Amino acid sequence: MLRIALTGGIATGKSHVRRRFETLGFDTIDSDALVHEALGPRTPVTASVAHRFGNEVLAADGSVDRRRLGERVFGDDEARRELEGLLHPGVYAAITEWLDALARTGKSLGIADIPLLYETGHEDDFDVVIVVACDPDEQLRRVMARDGLSADAARQRVAAQMPIGDKVKRADFVIWTKGTLEETDRQVDELSKTLKQRAMSSNEQ
Repeated sequence: MLRIALTGGIATGKSHVRRRFETLGFDTIDSDALVHEALGPRTPVTASVAHRFGNEVLAADGSVDRRRLGERVFGDDEARRELEGLLHPGVYAAITEWLDALARTGKSLGIADIPLLYETGHEDDFDVVIVVACDPDEQLRRVMARDGLSADAARQRVAAQMPIGDKVKRADFVIWTKGTLEETDRQVDELSKTLKQRAMSSNEQ
């Protein structure tokens, strides 16, 4: 089975691209949803996060308030790495389990949306890596508009990730989202044909 990673930078349009693949019939998994689940009320990860960063990062329902937590870790490389150490092992274990389950059912490919794929050194776990990209200035504008952040806060979040240009250089395929949604969709539609062909070739070997 062809194991595909979908990655990119913050606010480059990965979620839209993943949903487009789903519309085309591809099986996908969203690592951000796995993180959201892990940071829910009374989970082991939430307990570890509260122990490390204090109960002030918790919301009223006992889950982790990701905005408060983000204010603590962005701009503090050591704190961010500690948080990633609490989150990533469980997320990657869940993704591997999901891909293995797909393979057992005879599926030919699966796509995992993983924003920090390169930063965590897991690109070699996958047969194909797709990077979703836009220009850095556009990326910054989108972060500010989407999350209601100041320019400085948005820059911190962008700077916490590998530069999008470096990810583009390492990708097997790149989907550019600097145009309209229709233009993005056309790229996804075209790439989907290539991925299906590659999956068929891989299964025949």
